[in-house]
Amino acid sequence: MLFRSMLTKALSALVTVLAGIGGAFALYWVLNKAADLIPPKWEQKVRPYFFILPAYLAIAVYLLYPAIYAILGSFKDRTGKQWVGFENYTKLLGNAGFRNTLFNTLLWVIIVPAVTIAFGLAVAVLADRLRARGEKFVKTVIFLPMAISMVGAATVWRFVYDFHPKGTTQIGALNAIRVGAGSDPVPWLQTSTGHLNTALLMIILLWSQVGYAMVLLSAAIKAVPLETVEAARIDGADERQAFFLVVVPQIKGTIITVGVTVTIMVMKIFDIVYVNTNGQFNTNVIANEFINQLTKNFNYGAASAIVVLLMVAVLPIMIYQVRQFKAEGAAA
Repeated sequence: MLFRSMLTKALSALVTVLAGIGGAFALYWVLNKAADLIPPKWEQKVRPYFFILPAYLAIAVYLLYPAIYAILGSFKDRTGKQWVGFENYTKLLGNAGFRNTLFNTLLWVIIVPAVTIAFGLAVAVLADRLRARGEKFVKTVIFLPMAISMVGAATVWRFVYDFHPKGTTQIGALNAIRVGAGSDPVPWLQTSTGHLNTALLMIILLWSQVGYAMVLLSAAIKAVPLETVEAARIDGADERQAFFLVVVPQIKGTIITVGVTVTIMVMKIFDIVYVNTNGQFNTNVIANEFINQLTKNFNYGAASAIVVLLMVAVLPIMIYQVRQFKAEGAAA
C-alpha cells in the first residue's frame, strides 16, 4: 500500500512536470505562429510583446490581483464582508502583543542578514585557501542544508532543542549532553528570558542560509583581479587590510544582493517559528501571526492588514535592490 501510494505520487509529479513543460512549449509555439501572421512592417515591433505577454499575465494573476485583494480586504471586518476603515490597523498596532511581534521581526531583520553575510564571507575566504578537493568537500557540506526545506530544517533542530522534565529521558541533543555532564536539562525554546529562544531559532535559518551566502561571495571573491590584491601587498598592506580595503569594496554589489535577499526571506519567515513554538514564549513573528489570524482566528481583515504591512515593509528593500542592479549595470 505504501509503495503504491509513493508510486502514485511520483507519477503525478512526473505528469505535472511534463504537462507544465509541454504546455509552455505549446503556448510559445502558438504565439510564434501568431506573430508570423502579422505584416512584416509591424512584426519586429510586435513579436517581443507576444513572448513577454504570458509573463505579464502571470504577474497580473499571481501578484497584482492578490495584492489588490489583500489591500481591499484589510479595510473589511473579520468576515471580509463589511467595510470597517482603518480599524484593523489601529487594533493591530494598538495591541501590545502585536507590537512585540513587530519587535521580534525587527530582531530577525537586524541580526540574521548581518550574521549570514559575516559567516558566508568567512567560510568563503577560508574554504578558498584549501586544496581543490578539500574546498569542494567543505563547500558541499556547508551548502547541503540549502537542499532541506525550512520545515525540514526546523524539524531537525527541534530534536536538537527538545526538552523533557528532569529525571526523564532526554532525546534533545543539547539536553542529552547537559544531563550526561551532570547538569539539569534546559527548556531552550520554552523560556523567553533575554530572547534566548528567538536567538536559537535564528540559528536554524543561519544554518540553512550560510551556504547560499558562501557560494555567491566565493564566486565574487574569485572574480577579484589578483593584480589589485598584489598591488596592495606591495604597498605594505597585510592580509587583513588587503581583504577589507581591496577585496570587500570590489564585491560590495554581491554583499548587498545577499543581504537584501536574506532580509526579504527573513521578513517572510514563519516555518521555523511555526514548527518549533508557533509563536509562543515570546517568539512570534509577523508572518506567523498572519497564519494564526487566518487559520485559527479566521479574522480575514486582520490577516489582510498584516499582509499589507509586510508588503509596505518589503517594498522599499525591493526598490533599493532594483536600483542597485541598475547602478551595477550602468557601471559595467
